Amino acid sequence: MNIPSRVETRLVNMVKRFTPILSSAKARDVNESDTVIIVTDILSELFGYDKYAEITSEHSIRGTWCDLATKLEGKIELLIEVKAIGLELKDSYVKQAVDYAANKGVEWVVLTNGTNWRIYKVQFSKPIDAELVCEIDFLTLDHKNDSHLQQLYTISKEGWGKKVLSDLHEQRQALSKFVIAAVTMSDTVLDVMRRELKRLCPDVKIQNEQILEVLLLDVLKREVVEGEKAEEAKKKLTKAAARSSRAKSEKSEEASPITTATIASPTPVLPEVPPQATTQTQATA
Repeated sequence: MNIPSRVETRLVNMVKRFTPILSSAKARDVNESDTVIIVTDILSELFGYDKYAEITSEHSIRGTWCDLATKLEGKIELLIEVKAIGLELKDSYVKQAVDYAANKGVEWVVLTNGTNWRIYKVQFSKPIDAELVCEIDFLTLDHKNDSHLQQLYTISKEGWGKKVLSDLHEQRQALSKFVIAAVTMSDTVLDVMRRELKRLCPDVKIQNEQILEVLLLDVLKREVVEGEKAEEAKKKLTKAAARSSRAKSEKSEEASPITTATIASPTPVLPEVPPQATTQTQATA
């Protein structure tokens, strides 16, 4: 992803500014309220959100409270659950933040203690779940490292406007070990494997089922081919194949000529005999 030069300059300068602030706060083991103040400043000065118009605090959701939220064009985009800087981030804290988001219909949640930032995509399934998409450790950030700056850009105001985080999530999904395993076991890939093996051993008869058996027993790990996530990946692949098939079918129908009815051949019209030729024929008779 290309980071606009103006935004990159801000990210670099603010990483250099906030790294010592966070280190000092962690050494002093500041409480949650003081950590919220630092996080608010990071959201504003580093990530580029308007401190007074686009960052809200103590956002109420059905009687519970979320520490911070970003709001763009009147819509809550990101809920941020803040813990004290010295507190280790636990799964139970994630569940609390995700419950906040699910009640409000917000797709993205950040769990942070100031130094560690974890960005989750809320899964509106039953039960409600969340997938970790990105994790940032401010104390190990290198402002000269393009990869680190790109991580920051994903949740910056500018990156949010370009849906960089959503694109990253889609990429992570496509490259998950469960999806890769499902693709490997698909008929299309098995056909390619069989052709390559046939080229290697022309006289040996090999069936797709035999290749699949080897994959399941000796190549792929059991965890990527069994269980809920593996089944979900297979379903996604099946749906994608169905969409592709429908698209090809519709395209084929559009390209084919439309025939509404069979048109009868017109009755042949005899050539008209010139008048002079008719008179001459009668005289001869």
